Amino acid sequence: MSSYTKTYRVIGLMSGTSLDGLDIAYCEIKKQQDSWSFSIQKTKSIDYEKKLKNQLKNTVNIDSASLLAFHNDYGSWLGEQVKTFIDQHKLQIDFVSSHGHTVFHQPEIGLTYQIGSGQHIANACHQKVICDFRTNDVALGGQGAPLVPIGDKLLFSDYDFCLNLGGISNISYDLNEKRIAYDISPANMLLNLICTKINLEFDDRGKLSRNGILNKKVLAALNNLEFYDQPYPKSLGYEWFLENVAPIINNAKDSAENLLHTSVHHIAEQIARAIKKTGKQNSSLLITGGGAKNDFLIETLEQKLKGFSKIVIPETNIIDYKEALIFAFMGTLRDRNEVNCLHTVTGAKSDSSSGVIYYPS
Repeated sequence: MSSYTKTYRVIGLMSGTSLDGLDIAYCEIKKQQDSWSFSIQKTKSIDYEKKLKNQLKNTVNIDSASLLAFHNDYGSWLGEQVKTFIDQHKLQIDFVSSHGHTVFHQPEIGLTYQIGSGQHIANACHQKVICDFRTNDVALGGQGAPLVPIGDKLLFSDYDFCLNLGGISNISYDLNEKRIAYDISPANMLLNLICTKINLEFDDRGKLSRNGILNKKVLAALNNLEFYDQPYPKSLGYEWFLENVAPIINNAKDSAENLLHTSVHHIAEQIARAIKKTGKQNSSLLITGGGAKNDFLIETLEQKLKGFSKIVIPETNIIDYKEALIFAFMGTLRDRNEVNCLHTVTGAKSDSSSGVIYYPS
């Protein structure tokens, strides 16, 4: 059997719902026989300046012409960041793989929209670009989310569960030889909303939430949200959060510390519930995303999973850049015209090789 190895040099871009910034990861992704491996070589996280952050936050409210113009401008901005990154590290790459920034995600009406024009990225950084990974899956009747499970399955198969704690918590695992994955609950999106009330970006290491006390009324209101009783496949968007979760927090008459403490318990309870439902005892749970650095959240989750699942926190590069890595990997699969969207995860009619390819001009 041939031991031929093919290496792809890809820059992955990720901008999450928590609006904390743009993650850039230069990855080397290797295919040898039937197995994949990766290394994250260079990384950069760019905080959004206040103006850009506000623009991204307000995209759900602007008129269509303004949104399309911003889609192009944001694409040019992404391309400029990539060009600077390439020049700084003197990189030779095969292509850029961009998630974009999600504005609308309403798969129940056949709609998902990520801004960051691929053509504008390509023209600004003079590289081939692969992006728009969700639209095709939604066109096939799927949720267009979550997308990360293909990477979990092929790059992180050593773990029973892969949990990402970003703006939203989502989980991925194998059950009866099928990959299952779905969004569990809001995570940093919820905690950061509370932090804005006291002029903070986020709760560093969960120090504030640790000092709070439980608000049972708010916890019950959060736990009783209809979404939690729906079967998977299912996914969450910012619009759902604004309509269903933000009012509970905004109408609560309590301190930020107490609301943070309560929200941490809510997030941990929903995650523990999802894991215990599988019946997979003595399992390993890999946690990545910004929430992996919230010590109080991790400790609370450990308590709720005691004797059931062992939490694994990987090295910082994986915590911070796993999603950028997986979008680099999804781009690689698309470039090879191989499956990168799993219908068992999204609910689509079939697996697909999703993503649109743009060339610089």
